[in-house]
Amino acid sequence: MINALSIDVEDYYQVSAFESVVSHSEWEGFESRVQRNTDLLLDILDEFQTKATFFILGWVAERHPALVKKIHQRGHEVASHGYQHQRVYTQQPEIFKEETRKSKIILEDLIGQAVKGYRAASYSITKESLWALDILIEEGFSYDSSIFPVIHDRYGIPDAERFSHIIKRESGSIREYPLSTLRFGKMNMPVGGGGYLRLFPYPITRWAINRINTLEKQPSIVYLHPWEVDPGQPRIQGSLLSKFRHYVNLNKTENTVRNLLRDFNFAPLGELVSKNAQ
Repeated sequence: MINALSIDVEDYYQVSAFESVVSHSEWEGFESRVQRNTDLLLDILDEFQTKATFFILGWVAERHPALVKKIHQRGHEVASHGYQHQRVYTQQPEIFKEETRKSKIILEDLIGQAVKGYRAASYSITKESLWALDILIEEGFSYDSSIFPVIHDRYGIPDAERFSHIIKRESGSIREYPLSTLRFGKMNMPVGGGGYLRLFPYPITRWAINRINTLEKQPSIVYLHPWEVDPGQPRIQGSLLSKFRHYVNLNKTENTVRNLLRDFNFAPLGELVSKNAQ
């Protein structure tokens, strides 16, 4: 089974967990560590001869164009993570469209080819913001990976389909790759990404991905962020919950990534899209 590996390229101070204490206007004042951390992930991926999808924030791409080119030149898929890491349901459609188009153009100009994939900040395409899919279709994206079929305080569509499917809208259709979950009774448990990847002991993550692959015969969508392999990053004083979500087990992520790459086969999401189209 080929699973999908995805990296959401943003810096440690740009996360939604700290948006109440770090405004966009303050971003330039923080030490940037995104290039260092992304380079580490690129080297690990090279070590295991694995390619991934990098969902890159437009704001980051503007300031680190050489990093975007490096990701592309090393054979990985470049996709969009929006421009300024604003949750979709907090934006007006016209602002979302403007920022989505801006980010797509920045990335396409840097790599010289079309960007087909999109992932919203904090997986924020919810029932209240499904209109965003129409804009993605209109802007030429062929797939989205923003819907999380879970209950969460910041995101989620609990009753959404759990695996890849086509969503039809008035403007056309788009393939959705939901973030991975396991079904327990009437609940979906998130697995294989971000804070969940750091929170659960690796044997549980390995068991969950194996279960998705073997029993449900579906690929798992694994995701992480460059800042998650950086236990030495500067600390931001947010709420206790925000600090727990962001900092728990940062010192274990690099080893977890290596274990995943050793135990499973991964490819970019774009390759799964091509397979589904055949």
